[in-house]
Order: sequence, then structure tokens, then C-alpha cells
Amino acid sequence: MSGWKEIELERIVNFYNGKKRPYIKGNIPVFGGNGILDYCNSFNSQGESIIIGRVGEYCGNVNYYNGFCWVSDNAILVKAKEGLNVKYLYYCLINVKLREFQVGSSQPLITQEILKNIIIPVPPLPEQKAIAGVLSSIDDKIELLHRQNKTLEEMAMTLFRQWFIEPTKDGLPEGWEEVSLGDSDLSKVIPSGIKKFEGFKTYLATGDVEGTLVKGGIEITYNNRPSRANMQPEKYSVWFAKKEGVRKLLMFDDYSNIDKYILSTGFTGLKTTELSHYYIWCFILHEDFQDIKDSLVSGSVQPDIPNEAVLQIFIQRPSDEVLLSFNEKVKPLFTKIQFNTSQIQILEKLRDTLLPKLMSGEIRVKY
Repeated sequence: MSGWKEIELERIVNFYNGKKRPYIKGNIPVFGGNGILDYCNSFNSQGESIIIGRVGEYCGNVNYYNGFCWVSDNAILVKAKEGLNVKYLYYCLINVKLREFQVGSSQPLITQEILKNIIIPVPPLPEQKAIAGVLSSIDDKIELLHRQNKTLEEMAMTLFRQWFIEPTKDGLPEGWEEVSLGDSDLSKVIPSGIKKFEGFKTYLATGDVEGTLVKGGIEITYNNRPSRANMQPEKYSVWFAKKEGVRKLLMFDDYSNIDKYILSTGFTGLKTTELSHYYIWCFILHEDFQDIKDSLVSGSVQPDIPNEAVLQIFIQRPSDEVLLSFNEKVKPLFTKIQFNTSQIQILEKLRDTLLPKLMSGEIRVKY
């Protein structure tokens, strides 16, 4: 390809060691291997930068940032030399899959020496900018949908607090009672076990979920599946990771494709009803639920919450009229979130398909 070169990273970028994380609070972002950790009043970088996770769980993660930032000692700062577009470099490093270059078994590590010898394709600068522009436009749309979803969820949770938290500060309203989260007419714990199925389904472990978003999964058959692939999603059900300190949440409504997935036994499932579904979902989403769940974990090797402990979590049982009115208010919000999430997945798939083709020159862009 005319004008394209294969170049070692050390020839086109400068590397800087991460500094020890400062403890001064402020408004300058502190970057670690997985993005922004905190804010401080000092900085050691400005302008466009690439921050690469250096060690541990986020080893090989690639972050782009434009502005003042401080880089912690678990990350490496990368600055592009003249003639290299930073956004192009960002997408190029994602395409390289830096995790495949990490060393160490117990504690994954990627070093500057490893990074220096990685070879990347470098087209002329105008084409770099055009490639980065195509991919950035997709990511901008994805980010916009994520922001919309965050706003919609905040609206739903504001209603939840107004309807169910604030009215119970001075005791239960007349006609309300306390019932078990795991065994009541509002929700019941879903036992393990799946139905035999034909063809393929997507298996979701807790690691495939980030917050409330599905970020991974593998195809399985009934006869060739992990031993933990033993939980069956149901219409009107909510799920949360059992493990202490882990917040991974899933929800399946009447518009969800429940036939697509099999879940890990690392999730606890609650079968809700059409009437109680969004009330229970918002209860699980509320920040207090994580503390309640973690207070009931057991086990020394891998502390998690057993089904028996879920029976000990009590929630308010409002009237059917209140639940019906609440559903009418919040269901449109969560329906929109689901639609946006589907659009995000489509856009992510498009970006991930285009990325290697653009980086190899298989697809060219005008500039």
C-alpha cells in the first residue's frame, strides 16, 4: 500500500513511567490501568495521551485522554511523536491486543521494553486522521447512548427513592408490610438447572458483565458447556453476582431475548412478576443493596451470598395500586434503555469489524 510503513513503537512514541498516585484532592484526573481513578491538583501530562495498563487485572488496557492528567504507577504514559495521530495510535493499539504480549502468570505485566518492539502499520498522516475519524464517530455515538442510558436510569432511581425510600423513613405507610426478597409474591429465588436446548446459546459468566452491561460471553451447546453454565434466564427476572464486593446486574423483561442466554451459577436470580418487576429491579440497582448483600456473604475461600441468606433480606410490600402506577412511570424509561443498549451492541460490533480491516488497509478511506 502506497505510503504505508511497518514501524516499531519506540521510533514513533515516547514512553514515561507512571508516578506514584498523589493524595491531594482536586480536579485533575488520576489515570490507572482501567481509566480514571481519582482527581488531584497535580499533573505530569497534558494534551493528547495514551495510557496503558502496566500490571495486574488491567494489564494491556488502552485509554485515550486529552487534557491534564496524572498517571499512577500501575500504568504507562505514551506520547506520540510528530507525524503520528494520537487517536489513530489509540485504535491501532487496541487492534494489536496488548494483552497477548503480557508476561507473568500470577501477576500479568507489560513493560516498556515489550511495547518498544511492537510493530504497527503507519499510513500517511492524512489517512491516519481519516481512519481515526471513522472509528471516533462510531465511538461518539456509543458514548452518547451510554450517557442517555445513565440519565434515564437516574430518572428511574429518583422516582424509586421518592416512592419507596422517603415514604418509609418514619415507618411503613398504611397497608404496607415487610416481606422476604427471596420468597414472597413479589420475587422468589430461582433454583439452578437449565432445560435441554438445541443449537447454540451465549454463556454469560459474571466476568462478562460490567455493571449492567453485557460485555462478553461465549457460544455453548447443551452438551459442551462449562459446569457453571447452569442458570436459566426467565421473563420477568433480575440477577446479581453472588460474590462479595462485585456489582454485576442483569434484568430480563417481556421484551428481552431470554432464549439467547445461559447464565453462570455465580449469579443469583429472582423471579419477579409483571407487577413487581421494576420495583424489584430498582431495589437491586439502589446503592444500598450492595451493602446489604455483602453483609450476608459467607465462605472463606470465595465469599458469596447463599440463597438462604437472600431469604433474610426484607423489603417493603406496597399495595398493588402503587406498584402498578410505578410500573407505568418507569417501564418506558427502561424500555428506552434496552433499545439504546441494543443500538450500542450493533455499533460496537460494527466498530470491531471495521477496526482490523482499516488497520490492515483492507478497507481504505478517502482523505
